[in-house]
Parts: sequence; structure tokens; C-alpha cells
Amino acid sequence: MILHADEIQDVDVPDSGPMRMHLFRPAGEGRFPGVLLFSEIYQVTAPIRRLAAMIAGNGYLVAVPEVYHEYEPAGTVLAYDPAGTDRGNTLKFTKPVAAYDADARAGLTALLEHSACNGRLGTFGVCLGGHLAYRAALDPRVSAAACFYPTDIHSGTLGEGRSDDSMARMTELKAETMFVWGRQDPHVPFAGREIVRARLEEVGASYEWHELNAQHAFLRDEGPRYDPALFLQALALTLAFYRSALS
Repeated sequence: MILHADEIQDVDVPDSGPMRMHLFRPAGEGRFPGVLLFSEIYQVTAPIRRLAAMIAGNGYLVAVPEVYHEYEPAGTVLAYDPAGTDRGNTLKFTKPVAAYDADARAGLTALLEHSACNGRLGTFGVCLGGHLAYRAALDPRVSAAACFYPTDIHSGTLGEGRSDDSMARMTELKAETMFVWGRQDPHVPFAGREIVRARLEEVGASYEWHELNAQHAFLRDEGPRYDPALFLQALALTLAFYRSALS
């Protein structure tokens, strides 16, 4: 599908001010499932924009929030270099977990209120965003969450104080979930993946589980870790998952 030109919406988040979201949706008339897409630590980079456009072009209203909106001016994109990585990681552990959750609630509400949304909601995320997509799916309004190589779930180290309750709250998970991992990802080793999967089994979650021969950030279409063949495979998995869970 041909897409609308990039749209911007500033959403008010209680206690933290406006959060900029970048919207991608099919052109023309119609209402579509909404997908809240969470970026990696660098915010809304060119690879994230292209990923959002790919999903939107298959019939979804995709909103990408700027995850560090309280700390950086609207529109800030961190570079894929040591300085950008250091800044992104610092903010990941500076922002309180409750603030991440407030952002998710505000973003989901904004999607539901958009005239192009049909009332069905999913989430998507990579790296930090994979963790945030999972946490956003604890909201009962969400029906599906696609979580790609999510960091810090197994270690419980997201946010201020490097302490989160993501594993404990898995008992609240009602959404269909899909976890996709790179087997060569040093950020989530085999033992960490097994911790997550054991907890999913313990709580009786409805989930898909895919482990690919890939490194961390294999979806990012810049840099040496990008795997185009696995990108296409991952997109096919995601679209099939959404068709089932968001129809």
C-alpha cells in the first residue's frame, strides 16, 4: 500500500509533558489495526522509520513514540556511534519504569482515538523497544505484541535503579506474544532466553518463540549486523502473527 506522508502527533503524558509520535499509515480511506512501535535506544532513526513504513504498508496504523521525550528535544535522533550509544544507554537506566508505562498508556490511547484506527491494538519493538512492547502488552487493550531481541527482561534491569517488575507482572499478560531472538546476541544469552521462556510457560502465556542464527539488531538496515534475508523472514513472521491476533 502507498503510505501517507509522515505525520507527527504530540501526545500529552501526565507528569512528563508532550511525547512526540511519528505516524505511518496507508493512504486513502480505511481503518486499520493500530501498532505502537518502540524503537531501540537511538529513538526514531532512519532504519526505525523504514521498519515502521514496512509494517504500515501492509495495512496498519503505526505510531512510533520518542522514548526519551522528557530528556531530549522533540525530534532528537541519537547517532549509531559511541556517543549516541552511551547517551541512549544512560537514559535507558535514568528513566523510571513507571514513566515508560505512562508513555505506553498515552500512546495506546492516542492510537485508539485516531480516526484511522479500527480499535484493535498491537505493539512491536526492537532491543529496548522489545522490552517496552512487552510491557505495553500488559495493558488489556493490547491483543498482540511482537518483541524482537528484547533486552533486560531476563535480568530485571530496565529503568531507574536498574530494577523492573517485568517478569513478576507476566501473570497479567493476556495478549498474544511473539518473541524473536538472535542466537548470537550477547545481550540476551541462552541462559537469559531460557529464563524468559520458563516464565512464559509458568504463567501459561499464549506465545510464539523464534530463535534465529543472528546477532543483536539484525533488523537494523544499517551497519554490519544487518541480515536482509532474516529481515524478510522476520517481517513475514510478524505479519502472519498480526493477521491472526489482530483480525
